[in-house]
Amino acid sequence: MEKLNLQTVDMVNLRINNIPCRAPAGSTILEAAHAAGIAIPTLCYLKGVNEIGACRMCVVEVKGAKSLVTACVYPIAEGMEVFTNTKRVQAARRTNLKLLLSIHDQECLSCPRSGECELQRLCREYGVDNNMAFEGEKNQYEIDASTPHLIRNNSKCILCRRCVATCEKVIRVSAIAVSQRGFKTHVGSSFDVSLGQSACINCGQCIVACPTGAITTVVETDEVWAAIDNPAKHVVIQTAPSVRATLGESFGMPIGSNVEGKMAAALRRLGFDGVYDTDFAADMTIMEEATEFMERLKTGEHLPIITSCCPGWVKYCEEFYPEFLPNLPSCKSPQQIFGALAKTYYAEKHGLDPKDIVCISVMPCTAKKFEHKREDECAAGEGIPDVDIALTTRALDNMIRRAGLLFEQMPDEEFDPALGIASGAGHLFGVTGGVMEATLRTAAETLTGKELADPVFRAVRGTDRGIKEAEYEIGGALVRVCCVSGIRNAS
Repeated sequence: MEKLNLQTVDMVNLRINNIPCRAPAGSTILEAAHAAGIAIPTLCYLKGVNEIGACRMCVVEVKGAKSLVTACVYPIAEGMEVFTNTKRVQAARRTNLKLLLSIHDQECLSCPRSGECELQRLCREYGVDNNMAFEGEKNQYEIDASTPHLIRNNSKCILCRRCVATCEKVIRVSAIAVSQRGFKTHVGSSFDVSLGQSACINCGQCIVACPTGAITTVVETDEVWAAIDNPAKHVVIQTAPSVRATLGESFGMPIGSNVEGKMAAALRRLGFDGVYDTDFAADMTIMEEATEFMERLKTGEHLPIITSCCPGWVKYCEEFYPEFLPNLPSCKSPQQIFGALAKTYYAEKHGLDPKDIVCISVMPCTAKKFEHKREDECAAGEGIPDVDIALTTRALDNMIRRAGLLFEQMPDEEFDPALGIASGAGHLFGVTGGVMEATLRTAAETLTGKELADPVFRAVRGTDRGIKEAEYEIGGALVRVCCVSGIRNAS
């Protein structure tokens, strides 16, 4: 977020809980209170995405107002006096929580979000439990498990609309929307078909947006434990580059801590027979993509070339822009290349039957759960998938905790060779435009024998932030590169 230059912005003077405050003109009460170090509870609010005042949890008193106002959408004014914690405000918030609980599936102990649920946290803070909920009729919904990456349970939905706004405004897919009215209001796909029949691209951003257990990730850790405990199976695991920079946060380490060594040690102690780095497969992807790019430069066919390492983007292209499918490279993503190598090259070197190898991946994106189940991802033969199970970082965190491993005390160990050895090119996959930059560097060095200069990207005028471009001369050809951050900017 850009920092405001307060010297050039009109400031508004107000009082919050009798404390003098100043905030930029146009701010809401919620923003002004937050800047003053005062927390106001919210459930439906997502800054810049969902600001609708639907949940009524952020209600506050404003001197002179006829009723309580919603802080997330109510603008501040000069001389305004706001009270965020009066008896009236607390009573209103408690009533709203009781109303939400009255239509909510209260099986919290078995809910995957228990302990991390925002509704549960607010009920705890305001002293509201299920015995206080208003009695009455509840809607009954079938659980939707039609996609490989998430489970949707509308019985736990509080109609905050955060998932709908994220899918529409951030991802630009609109696979879900609010249907019907009144008591029958619910979130669903067009014509109430299952999510698996919709235009969902499996990105999982609705899971991140959901404050309750209405949308949760498919968890397959039990299947992984079963494979590890099966002596007839040889279980290998690969981890994406970003996992080593996020896993530590789950164990209280500073954000961005590199826990590669501790992660490798923990995976061995979980019982995996091989612990490998997906960066090796990223190098393979780069070699494949660079070769294909050079061939297209010669023939001039199917240009521009668009990287295809993100399965969510591939699905988005298939659903909304099928005319650009020929522009995608034909090579697999690093996850799938590793799985293909594990079931072919690795199996041959170790004298293993591919059917006896279980390949697990730990990936930052739920779309990887969709990718490895596609019909065309069986390099070792029909019925032998390249990757058997894709876990999220949170699922790996759960396995480490369940095994009783003290992650912070793990020694630093290295990945197993040789599928754990990689060049620096694979690390570029972690930044916007990194795949194409690595591809261009490889192509340039192959064609010219010289290293490509560092990219100098410039923002594209008249577009949203997140779109940049640059130009290079490679082997006598002028190559223009466009890097897009987020599917919204690509649409």
